Amino acid sequence: MANPSLLILAGDGIGPEVMAEVRRVIDWFGANKDLTFDVSEDLVGGAAYDNHGTPLHDDTMAKAQKVDAVLLGAVGGPKYDDLDFSVKPERGLLRLRKEMDLFSNLRPAQCFDALADFSSLKKDIVSGLDIMIVRELTSGVYFGEPRGIHREGNERVGINTQRYTESEIARVARSAFELARKRSNKVCSMEKANVMESGILWRDVVQEIHDAEYPDVELSHMYADNGAMQLVRAPKQFDVIVTDNLFGDVLSDCAAMLTGSLGMLPSASLGLPMANGRPKAMYEPVHGSAPDITGQGKANPIACILSFAMALRYSFDEGAHADLLEGAVERVLADGARTADLMGPDGGTPISTTEMGDAILAALDAA
Repeated sequence: MANPSLLILAGDGIGPEVMAEVRRVIDWFGANKDLTFDVSEDLVGGAAYDNHGTPLHDDTMAKAQKVDAVLLGAVGGPKYDDLDFSVKPERGLLRLRKEMDLFSNLRPAQCFDALADFSSLKKDIVSGLDIMIVRELTSGVYFGEPRGIHREGNERVGINTQRYTESEIARVARSAFELARKRSNKVCSMEKANVMESGILWRDVVQEIHDAEYPDVELSHMYADNGAMQLVRAPKQFDVIVTDNLFGDVLSDCAAMLTGSLGMLPSASLGLPMANGRPKAMYEPVHGSAPDITGQGKANPIACILSFAMALRYSFDEGAHADLLEGAVERVLADGARTADLMGPDGGTPISTTEMGDAILAALDAA
């Protein structure tokens, strides 16, 4: 049987630095666990624009459609701020999501015990936190038409359209309910049904899917603005949160900071199953390209490494190996290893990106 295939798109900024540590982890699994991947690499974002004049070449898009999973680093940077909107680095990422139809974005927010003091909230509020935000990723206000900036009379008007179909809502709801069955069997759906028609439809469809297919899962509904407040008041009340593209973007970043650092958080974007049964999939850290620290060896590779752990779990049905990798990360943090973003007020000497990779590989060896 052929090895599973991975396409690595390291991207811009710190993307190549953190992805280099992921490559080492991938190689470790090949050498030590007989889990070998066929890995190819290509360009996305600003790197692709510099080489091809587009943030995602058609050939790269074709490769992404064929592989079992895509691993992406980060895109963007101030160098590209003045580009036309149509060729900004982020358009490459959006094209991947849209054309691969990656409608279900999984963003875990887990607070490792060793980092509970790094959250901006009190330790007892976040200690043991483990929630999953499921964000609809290919529709809503980021993709709806009409859109654009137009002139009406003597002034400009910016227009974006929030649009959802029943089927778009239903499929991401099913994704959330399926996840909940593997966790604590609880889903909270967030929208703004009090002021938005799309929110009314969202609530109705989620409830219908629940009643018809997942009556065993506990379902609650919450307005998204209250959800944001509850995330910083009592986040452990949640298990799985399902929400639309815009609110998911905001709420997942809010939840990210509960854990202490964006450098810790992975994500998965999943679509429908391919012919081999594996879902269309792309995995990426939540953090951005961090141009202010690019090339300095300061980047935290953990979010990118944990994104590979999510790939093991959701694309390759290798839950035991995902647990092994996540456990290695947890032990390294418990032993006190810290990159610059994880340094507390007491100071200390941070380790480099490569040294964090070394520590995680050593923990894998010792497991």
